[in-house]
Parts: sequence; C-alpha cells; structure tokens
Amino acid sequence: MALRNLAPNSTTWYTGEVCLKFPPKTVSPGLPALLLDKRRKNDIMDYSAPRLQLQTVLFYVLTQATHILLKNLGLPLFVSQILVSPCLPSIDNNFFSASNARVCRYFFLMQAGLILRLLNFGDNRYLFNCSDDSIMVLGAIGGLGFLFFLFLSGVKMDVSLTFKSGTKAVYIGFFTVLVPLLACLITNKVFYPEDNFFNTNKFFLAVSYAGTSFPVIHNLLSELKILNSKLGRLGLSAALIGDMVTLVLTICSLWMKAQGEVGTKRVLQDIGWAILFLVIVVFVLRPGIKWMVKHIPETSQKKDICFYLVILAFMLSPLITKQFHLHAKFGPFILGLVVPDGPPLGSALVEKLDPIISGFFLPIFATTCGLRVDPKSFKKDNTFRINQSIGPVVTLVVKFGVSLALALFCKMPMRDSLALAFVMISKGIVEIGYYSNMFDSMVISKPLYAFMIYMSILIATIVPILVKWLYDPSRKYLCFNKRTIMNSKPNQELQVLGCVHVPGNVNSIINLLNVCCPTRESSLALDVLHLVKLSGRATPLFIAHQKHELMTSDDLYSENVIIAFEQFQRHNPKVVSLNVFTAVSPPNLMYEDICSLAIDHSTCFILLPFHRRWYMDGSIESEDQTIRSLNRNILEMAPCSVGILVEGRRKLSCSTFRDTSSSQSHSSYNIAMIFMGGKDDWEALALAKRISQDKSVSLTIIHLKAKNNIGTILGENDRALDDEMLSGIKGITYLEEQVSDGPETLDFLRSIMKDYQLFIVGRRFKCEDPQTSGLKQWCEFEEIGIVGDLLSSSDFIGNCSVLIVQQQHQRTS
Repeated sequence: MALRNLAPNSTTWYTGEVCLKFPPKTVSPGLPALLLDKRRKNDIMDYSAPRLQLQTVLFYVLTQATHILLKNLGLPLFVSQILVSPCLPSIDNNFFSASNARVCRYFFLMQAGLILRLLNFGDNRYLFNCSDDSIMVLGAIGGLGFLFFLFLSGVKMDVSLTFKSGTKAVYIGFFTVLVPLLACLITNKVFYPEDNFFNTNKFFLAVSYAGTSFPVIHNLLSELKILNSKLGRLGLSAALIGDMVTLVLTICSLWMKAQGEVGTKRVLQDIGWAILFLVIVVFVLRPGIKWMVKHIPETSQKKDICFYLVILAFMLSPLITKQFHLHAKFGPFILGLVVPDGPPLGSALVEKLDPIISGFFLPIFATTCGLRVDPKSFKKDNTFRINQSIGPVVTLVVKFGVSLALALFCKMPMRDSLALAFVMISKGIVEIGYYSNMFDSMVISKPLYAFMIYMSILIATIVPILVKWLYDPSRKYLCFNKRTIMNSKPNQELQVLGCVHVPGNVNSIINLLNVCCPTRESSLALDVLHLVKLSGRATPLFIAHQKHELMTSDDLYSENVIIAFEQFQRHNPKVVSLNVFTAVSPPNLMYEDICSLAIDHSTCFILLPFHRRWYMDGSIESEDQTIRSLNRNILEMAPCSVGILVEGRRKLSCSTFRDTSSSQSHSSYNIAMIFMGGKDDWEALALAKRISQDKSVSLTIIHLKAKNNIGTILGENDRALDDEMLSGIKGITYLEEQVSDGPETLDFLRSIMKDYQLFIVGRRFKCEDPQTSGLKQWCEFEEIGIVGDLLSSSDFIGNCSVLIVQQQHQRTS
C-alpha cells in the first residue's frame, strides 16, 4: 500500500510504502502446538497477543525497577516509564537465547499465569521495533488508555469551581496562559519574520507550550502530599482556570488551521455546530445523567447500569464530537466533564477504571511515546534548527516569571511564591500526549518532538524536588503560643475542635460534651469538622456551613451532622457556640484540614475518635487503619492539645440534659482521672478540673505513686509542679495508691473498672515509670499510651470509656 503525505515544516510531498500481513496473526495456537511444530514455520513472536503479553511484562518489570531507584528523589512514575524506553528497542530475541541451542528461556504470560518455558524464537527480529507492526498494537492500546485518562480527568474535575475561585486564582490561571502565549508568538515572529503573526501551526504550538494541564498539576500536588494545603488549593484553582482557557484556545487554534484549508464559511459552520453541541451538553446531557442517577432505584445494580451506559457513551463520544466538527480527542474529556463528580457515579467510575488506566494503559502509552524518540534525529534532520527550541524555552521562562510576579503581587511569601511558580510550569503525561498527537499529525518534526519530550522529562524531574524543598506546610504548625487547657483561665471560653468520620462519632462526641457539662462559668466554643473521603473528584473541598441559611448541595455531605450538633446547642443555650465545617480530602491528607482549622480558630483542644469501635458483646464493630494513621499524624503535628476518645461497649448516656440556668441536675456521672505525673497528666488534670465545675459530675483523682519513688524518671521541677497541680484541687475526691510495678497497677485498675463511666488519662508517650514497668511490651496502640491502651483493651473496655489526653508539643523546627 503506497501512502503520500506532506513532510513536516515543508512543502515537499513524500511517498512511502506500508506492508500489511493478511490474515493477521492474533492468538497463537498454543504452546504445545508450537513445540510440536517440526517445520518451525511459526514463531511465538508472530502472534500479537503473546507478544503484547511479553511486552507488558517487560514494561512493568523495567519501569517498576527504575521507579524504585528514582522515587526517593520525588520523581513521578511516568518519568521512569519514558526513561526505560530507549533500552527496549535493543532487546531482541538473542537477549533470551542460550548459545546456539534450538531452544531458549523466556517468560511468557499465559491465561494460567506467568510460566517459564523453553522456546525457539527463530529469526533475529527486534521485540520492540518502531518499524514493526507490534508498535502499532502498543500504540493503539496506549492511545485508548490516553483517551480513558482524559475521560477520567474530566470526571474528577468540577467546572463549577471555576465560578467559585477567588480573584487570586483567576488572575494566575488566566495570565499564566495568555502572557506566555503572546511571548511565544512574538519570539516566533522575531526568528521567522516571513511568517504571519498568527501562523496556524505556530499558534497551535504556542498554545501547547503555554497551556496549563489540570491533571498534571493535580498529580504533582497529590504525590507531594500538599493537595489540600493552602498552596495546593490555590494551585488547583489556578490550574482549573488555566486548563479551561487552554481548552478554548486549542479549539480556536484548530478553527484557525481549518480556516486556511477549507475557508471561512466552513469554519463559521463548525463554530455553530460547536455551540449547538455545547448547548446539548449543558442543558440536555448533564441534566439527563443527573436524572438517571437520581431516579434509578437504589439497588446493587444501580451503579452497574449507570457505569455501562457511561462507558458506552465514552466509546461513542469521539464519533459524536466528530459529527459536530470537533476534534475526536475532545469527546471523552467533554463527556467526563458532563458526568457529575463525586458519589455515586463519579466515584464508581474512578474506583473501577483508575487502577487499570493508571496501572496498565498509561504506562504503555508513556513508554510508546518514549520509544518514538530518536536522539540521532538532531544530526540526521537538517530541518531542525536551534530557533525551534527557543520558542518553548522562552514560553517556559515567561510562564514561570508571570506566576512568580502574580504570587508576589498577592503578598505571598517568597518561598511559597517560588513553589507556586514551579507548580504552574510542571509538565506531565498530558503534554507528552499532545506532542505525540502533533507528531502523528506532522505538525512538529522528529527532532522537535524529541526535544519537547526531553524538555518535559527535565521539568518533571526538577519541579518536584524544588517544590518539596521550598514548601513545607508543616512550618505553620510551629506554634510558639501555648494553646492548652492548662494555660486557659478557668472561666475562659474553651475552644474545642471535634472531628467526625462516621455517624457513630457524632453520638460519641455529644455524649462526652454532655458529660463535660458546659456551664455559663465554663462555656464551650465548639467547632465540628466532618471529614469525608475524597472520591471521584480531584479538587478537595472545605465547606463552612453558615447558620440560618438554606442548605446547598455541598451541605448534603454533613446534613445529619449539622442537625445533631444544632440540637445539642439548643439543649445548651447560651453556653455553647457552634460552627460546623466539612472537609472533603484524601484520608492521608486530612490532618492538614484539622491542623489548619485549629490554627485559624485558636483551638485549645482537638477531640478525635478512636479508630476501633466495639459491639455490646465485646466483638469489634469496626476498625479503620486510615483513621489510626490520621490520629498519629495529628498527635505529631497538632498546634494544640489533643484528646482521643475510646468509647466503651456501654456507651456514655446522654439521655438527660441539664438546665444550664441552674446548678440543679438530674443525673450524675462518675469520672476517674488517673494521675502519675508529667505534662500530659497535667493537661488531663486541667480538663478534669473544668469538668468538676458542674455539680452533676462526680470526679475522683487517683494518684498512682511508685513506692518510695524508686525508679521514677521525673525531675525535681516536674515533681514540684505535680504537687502544685494536685494542691489546686478543692471539693474533688482524691485517692492515692502506691504500686511497685505494672502488674500491681493492672490489678488496681481492674478492681475499680466498674465504678466509673469515664477514665481520663495522659498519653505519656515513651514514658515508662515503675507504675507501668512490664506493661509496655503488651501495648498494642502506642498512640494512646500504656495506661490508655490498657484501659482500652478487650479485658477492660466494658462499662467505661477512656479519654487519652496529650498536651501541646512545642515544636520549634
């Protein structure tokens, strides 16, 4: 078959030939048939299916091995996928041969699994050869994966956030695309004065150089674990604006290119079709999908029905957009924008498709893009000049400068401004895909394609390292002010932040706050933060629910939480002030939302639920290791004191409410505070004193002392402060118990377990006194300390709940 096409950057036509084999060999007849074929007419590599399987195995092994070496430097996975591609064309059948034997060893992925067999590969053909038809199979699969990636990127994006972005994000998003675009066009005009200023190909290239990719920036921020930091939120908002601007400019550049080929009349028709398509998408397709999700009965098949309908629409989207005279690659992305992000449909699509897209298709796509890079093309192709590389370099420098200048103009710190500027110039798999598409369309030549790939790899390598060095969100947690209960005045309003994950946490926190008995003399300023896992969307949310306003769609995340805590406030008038917030973010980054809110509201005490809950019969109801990891991060990073509430099998009762205008009460709670000394115990004692201000609470201070103070690790100053703290208790039952070791402490606590509904203890992390000697080795959860873990064990956690308290750590570096 002869092909005739136009050479890139030239007016010369060239002719080439492509050989096609019929019938195509797809599936091999099987391993036994090939081994028994005495005439050896067929080779295993003649069949595309086993060859693809072997190529996939090699992709995975080589890229993962490379990434293991490079990930400690903060480099993204796609860099490893491209870096290994130059090695692949040199892997031929002799790589697997053993001398001149008729058989050789190689790994072959079959339906039964990965097995090792002895086979003869036959003639000396490359396994990865750009001129071989195998690269066509890989390219087709990789191209499909890239379309799926664009589709999922659209699903995760919430276009409505563009209207909610602040002016800072709007300015950065717009000007970091438009100004570099103009700079690139001026540069091209300087070096190519004979060209029109708005040369179609040059304008299209300038848009690709100056554009901003939301998926790339999202992946970068996610890998650096700053997705929901202040810098991360600003970067995502600016990237969303920039991506929309880039999309519009890209469509306009395609229309400009078509105007020179088919005329102005045809372009005006295409614009009309595009507007019609936009109207259908906004006013018909998106409402239709929302209606479908809402009205299909809530059954186990609901997600599957919606899932397959959307996948069918995805497969047809390139054809549909082509009918509306738009480029086929816009179809999957626009369809993704139409699908409502988040649960139920968006989350289901991301959960089912993202693993196979990011784990299988995209690595193939990135590696095949790297396979097409020919470093020797710089010498072979005389059409490439240094002038071609100046445009993208100037665009990159201007984009960095504009981002930095705008950030400084918005009064951001220098280090944060530099970090944001590097984030905005980041390159990734999206840019690689666009360059590959332009290379296929012969918009750019082979050497320019290689230059842009190398440039993208360099930027993707440097940017994560520099951003990680420049921006450390934990710096703002270095709090030099003492935000503790101990340092708060007894009659001062106590600022508390309660965290909620699941509905059961709501009752736990309200029950504890009722036990704490807020009064007019000791009022409570309560902030409630509902933590929701980010699923099916890319942008984290932080929602402040305003009082006396109609609930919006965002409030539906926390509707029940808001109702429950507002009811608690109504039952405690004039003594409880309430603010409710919702944070939708990745579980491993939720600590950022908690600590940021604690700093902004001068919180003294963060109340966290324990990661394990029990049924009444003692069996485990639920256990979430992500919550445990979050609690440990908070204990390490928090800018104030922290408490972890372990609710027992017999829940704290909150069936009765106090009349806050009177000192009379209708119920009594027995609470014990275990005191052994140290900062955490001082904080726990300060909380216990506040609780004891209400006469409905029966508080007992139990001081566990080592016999004769033998082996105690407390210094003279700490012991003096212990005595001072204990001397301040008046009207509180005080018991002193001397124990010699951990087993005696265990026996004593077991003897009083049924006498109290709530135990308050200090965490006392990495602090083992004679009173707890011998117990550390049995500690299961170190984040709640030795005594807290003991009281929370299956032997103890019965009638009582446990509150473990840690005083604020004074982090200075």
